[in-house]
Amino acid sequence: QVQLVESGGGLVQPGGSLRLSCAASRSPWTIHAMGWFRQAPGKERERVSCISSSDGNTYDADSVKGRFTISRDNAENTVYLQMNSLKPEDTAVYDCAAGTRCLGPASYGMDYWGKGTLVTVSS
Repeated sequence: QVQLVESGGGLVQPGGSLRLSCAASRSPWTIHAMGWFRQAPGKERERVSCISSSDGNTYDADSVKGRFTISRDNAENTVYLQMNSLKPEDTAVYDCAAGTRCLGPASYGMDYWGKGTLVTVSS
């Protein structure tokens, strides 16, 4: 089974930066995409960013374009999310996931999900 472990969350001030990391226990041939998702209190889960290894495309939510950058190290089975210029509305539990393709809700094309890491942006 594939296990995903996130790290890097925490409390930061508005305008600050964080880098989230997600390490996979293994990378089966069926995994061609990895992404970051978030869910704020009282709101539904949304896709923040996704990267596809099959076509090299990345997909970013409009709310994070220009501020967040996703990257993937296939050799290390790790995906990163660099978050800059953080805003209070970015506060959420962030999950990484892996699957076949970067798709829309509800499955997002993801088959494996991490446990999540909390990001709190507050002064």
